[in-house]
Amino acid sequence: MTASPASPASDAAASLLAELIAHGIRDIVIAPGSRSQALALAATRLARQGAMRVHVRIDERVAGFTALGLSRETRVPAAVICTSGTAAANLLPAAMEAFHSGVPLLLLTADRPPELRGVGANQATIQPGLFDPFVRLSLDAPVPGDGSWDGLAEKAVAAAMGADAAPSALPGVAGPVHLNLPSREPLSAGHGEESPVIQGSAPKGEPGEPFLLTRGLRTVVIAGADAGALAEEIAHAGTWPLIAEIVSGARYGRYIVHGYREMLRDDILGGRIQRAVVLGHPTLSREVTALLRRDDVQVVAVRSGGEELNLNGRTVAVASVTVAPGEADRFWMGAWMEASAASVVDLSEAAPDQEGLASTDFAERRDAVRAELEAVRRPLDRELLVDAVWRATWPHDRLMFGSSRLVRVADAVLGGKKVPVHSNRGLAGIDGTISTAMGIALASQAEGAAGVTRVLLGDLAFLHDVGALLLPPDEQEPRIQVVVGNDGGGTIFDSLEVASSAPREDLDRAFYTPHTTRLEQLALAYGWTYQRITTRAALDQALTTPVGGRQLIEVPLPR
Repeated sequence: MTASPASPASDAAASLLAELIAHGIRDIVIAPGSRSQALALAATRLARQGAMRVHVRIDERVAGFTALGLSRETRVPAAVICTSGTAAANLLPAAMEAFHSGVPLLLLTADRPPELRGVGANQATIQPGLFDPFVRLSLDAPVPGDGSWDGLAEKAVAAAMGADAAPSALPGVAGPVHLNLPSREPLSAGHGEESPVIQGSAPKGEPGEPFLLTRGLRTVVIAGADAGALAEEIAHAGTWPLIAEIVSGARYGRYIVHGYREMLRDDILGGRIQRAVVLGHPTLSREVTALLRRDDVQVVAVRSGGEELNLNGRTVAVASVTVAPGEADRFWMGAWMEASAASVVDLSEAAPDQEGLASTDFAERRDAVRAELEAVRRPLDRELLVDAVWRATWPHDRLMFGSSRLVRVADAVLGGKKVPVHSNRGLAGIDGTISTAMGIALASQAEGAAGVTRVLLGDLAFLHDVGALLLPPDEQEPRIQVVVGNDGGGTIFDSLEVASSAPREDLDRAFYTPHTTRLEQLALAYGWTYQRITTRAALDQALTTPVGGRQLIEVPLPR
């Protein structure tokens, strides 16, 4: 038997990944390829030692968004490995979303050595700088043997978490980092005894000096996507109205505002706002955008993504905030709370009366049964669908919203509830929704979360990411429910100007893009359980009694 030749590429890959682990990285997503084999084999060896978790996806775009989901949930950068050529380009959508959402992410792209660039070599393109507008740090590493990869991991992790980044990157804001890793053949080699790996702690970003929010200004707190619990804490500390998008993870607490769109249009409430404290990335209403553009409103934006929010030309961008002590404006707060109480949308009549159905009192049980029959006869619509998913989801679960019409309906009608919510609203694209949710599910359940990850999206967003349904048979199945509101096309365009300006035939063909895809066949092909549900009672049962593993729930909706 001939011994395997020495491989500088293998040695460098093993050293790089061990260093990543030492700096707190726990998850790597691999998209298979030849040029990246040294990195992939090093990752699988480390996974066998229990030093990291490896996830394999055959589609690089799916791999990128899966890594994004892992990073979203843990707030620690996951790494994604791919080969050279178009494979690297398929990571761009996930990199862009990570940049605009402030999510840490490591892109490890294998490449040809310099002598094979620009000479027509197979699968060789211009990879250095490929992601430059959207990364906090971009490094074209030396070829192993010509130079060392030592220290790359430390720089990459620090930059991804918000420190030591490029001059153009916002300090303290997490984001993606690109390591372009060229190598020469031999690309891999046999390994003998496996060396121990030093476990590291989770990396942390640089803290910033808090900005003091003084008293006296009529203030609202606006929580956009990824705002999280901090938005509610600031609203509570200041006794200020909390305008929280459904994707913010902050729609709960004493000061949550229901029906905020109408109130922002009201001269007595929205018209008298003097300051808006913004956390996360608000994207779901024109009213919030209009508020943040006003010249008479001071906007204090807590940085969260790769771009500073500066809609009115004089936004104060800060790393963090603290509230000054003092007396709250009870009149201001009271006016908002009174209007909020009058704007609550009550969808409870659609939910079954479980206590009444189980009652031993005949009249009470009869009335509950009658109400249940009426609910069964009522067809599901978007409001009932989002309400059912919201009611079924609790703090031990995870909820992912796709960029479909349903998220806007949810934002308009759902009440307050403290549940972990995710969405890709950095760019609000429909791509990668299921992949991101798979990463969220894998990360949360690996850390001991006992619940289910639910994904609520439209049919086009589902079809756009259908490749994410594929899971290798040797990987653990996440507990995930993908709930598809299927109205046969992109009816989100109903609310846009094109709906009133385009000929109906053109609107259908180029925007609504109607389809007759049979989702059941897709589910079965990918090994998912499938249910088609048309009543609220059946939907409640399906959501609250998951069958385990991967579940696709299709809910037909009217156009």
